[in-house]
Amino acid sequence: MALVSMRQLLDEAAKGGYGVGAFNVNDMEQIQAIMEAAKETQSPVIVQASRGARQFAQDRYLFHLTLAANELYPEIPIAMHQDHGNRFDTCKSAIELGFTSVMMDGSLKADGKTPASFEENVEVTRKVVDFAHERGVTVEGEIGVLGGVEDGHGAGGSGLDHITDPDQAVEFAERTGVDALAIAIGTIHGAYKFTKKPDGSVLKMDVLIAIHKRLPKTHLVMHGSSSVPKDLQDIINQYGGKLKETWGVPVEEIQLGIRNGVRKINVDTDNRLAITGAIRKVFAETPEKFDPRDYLKPAREAMQKVVALRMQQFGQAGHAQDYKPLPITAMIKGYADGTLDTRPSVVGV
Repeated sequence: MALVSMRQLLDEAAKGGYGVGAFNVNDMEQIQAIMEAAKETQSPVIVQASRGARQFAQDRYLFHLTLAANELYPEIPIAMHQDHGNRFDTCKSAIELGFTSVMMDGSLKADGKTPASFEENVEVTRKVVDFAHERGVTVEGEIGVLGGVEDGHGAGGSGLDHITDPDQAVEFAERTGVDALAIAIGTIHGAYKFTKKPDGSVLKMDVLIAIHKRLPKTHLVMHGSSSVPKDLQDIINQYGGKLKETWGVPVEEIQLGIRNGVRKINVDTDNRLAITGAIRKVFAETPEKFDPRDYLKPAREAMQKVVALRMQQFGQAGHAQDYKPLPITAMIKGYADGTLDTRPSVVGV
């Protein structure tokens, strides 16, 4: 079985009223943790790699590790996604390698830091959509700018500096034809998201709900959505870490988003915390250990536990075998004949 189109995963999630976690990977142990969690919960899954991950691990290692996962877990639909592509060539290289989905984050210029104009965003995203859809590949775009920085990508700031405008979201979806749309509602990349439990003053769920009402066929995406659990922070600090107190996005807010059109939820920081805490614990309690397997195994298990929990909380658990994965050739045909077109003017919104 080949890797699956992310568009199909999100379409099925929309039918079932659930979300699908998109988990960032950098190495073999993280992919193993994700796949064991998917097997445990019988969940479809999105494995995603940032530009930083592709450089760190080298493209072909990551791609072939994902193909190995596909061979070992044939019952689990797997989409492979490029997270935060910063320019057309980044997305093109991922597509040519075999990724089944790409994100063109045209909300920022190619430096991955400077906010771009709306017209610049539309132009580069539309170019990626044209190239990707001819090859059956899903495209996620972004309108508005998230706060914080992740893997060197981000404008920094609080997350409230560039909230998505619903009117612009509709125009962007119409002019680009993206399959999925990441919106800025106050979420922030990284561990240090909020200095208190977020409420309506920092997390604009009303904006998300307004956008979904106007774009019911465009799958919404929540970035910067790790919950940064206190227990994971405490483990790191208990064993020599120095994390400052911080709050992430409450799971109940993500679930509210899922009830209002969010189909893809990005999770990275929670897994980093779990891995680091487990490794610190081994080093602190058994300082004589030096075999990488002695600390990578518990690290992998800690990440698997977090991923499995998120899969249950997002509602994707139990849906791995609800449908037969479509070949990419079917997606090419669907884009070509317009049956996969979600633009507002086409679906009559």
